[in-house]
Amino acid sequence: MYSREESQKLKREFWVAFAEKYPRKWVLYDTKIKDFSFKFFVDNKKAQVLIDIEQRSDDKRNAYFEKIVALKNILEEEFIKDLVFEQNYTLESGKTISRIWTEKEGVGFSNRNNWDAIFDFFNEKMHALEMFYLEYDEFIKDIDS
Repeated sequence: MYSREESQKLKREFWVAFAEKYPRKWVLYDTKIKDFSFKFFVDNKKAQVLIDIEQRSDDKRNAYFEKIVALKNILEEEFIKDLVFEQNYTLESGKTISRIWTEKEGVGFSNRNNWDAIFDFFNEKMHALEMFYLEYDEFIKDIDS
């Protein structure tokens, strides 16, 4: 096991190595929708690419989630197949958000032998989600219609 400091250092090295392998600007928080973001997640069991919809208003959060669900067939046929859609996902903090994600199990950041597989997974899946979002962002943003 790693100490907390060793684990943090390794995680920093992991993200630096990822940025070096795939040096580009990701959309992530720059969606132009408040509390609607794309995220990378990795621990010692899995890697995930996520869309988190975290509006305080349940009505707004649900409206954005439903917009993506309305596009689910296009999203899965043209961009990314293995997504999980959860309208009411509870974070460890107790906050309820909507989350859409895909994951690669059996990999972890503490095993450097996993890094290339995780980096490739991150790049492929996030790129697909971003391409989807960039094509349909106007529809997704328009929750008043």
